Amino acid sequence: MNDAFAMSQMGKHYYNNEGDYKSAVKYWTKAAELGDMEAHYNLSVMYRKGVVVEKDEKKELHHLEEAAIGGDVDARQNLAKVEWENGRWERALKHWIIAVNLGHDSALKSLRDIYTKTKGLLSKEDFAAALRAHQAAVDATKSPQREVADAFVRKYG
Repeated sequence: MNDAFAMSQMGKHYYNNEGDYKSAVKYWTKAAELGDMEAHYNLSVMYRKGVVVEKDEKKELHHLEEAAIGGDVDARQNLAKVEWENGRWERALKHWIIAVNLGHDSALKSLRDIYTKTKGLLSKEDFAAALRAHQAAVDATKSPQREVADAFVRKYG
């Protein structure tokens, strides 16, 4: 196990099991410095909500961007939301399309809403391509082993 992952898991432990958010931020900060994308994402949430740290949009955005660049699909979804809220629609659409291409269901819902509720921001062709890419990503994750694991989690969860 690498140090970044271990630090990130310690942060998760303190956050989820101990309710010790200060220690969680400490571990996630170290893990993020070591390149852990989940830690970057978790820090973005902490800075957005102002949990233990002061709300800081610049730090939130920094950690979201790092996590998204590193492949964290939830960070990509949240980054799209931030860009949308700040009026940077083209950037938001690009982030949502990337998330959809990775199989993110909420990003697909966001694109569907934009396609149906706003005229001209997302073309029919781009939306259709996003739908196909999403389905391909979902299909690529299907396997008999995953279905058994999902059934187990649903039952014993």
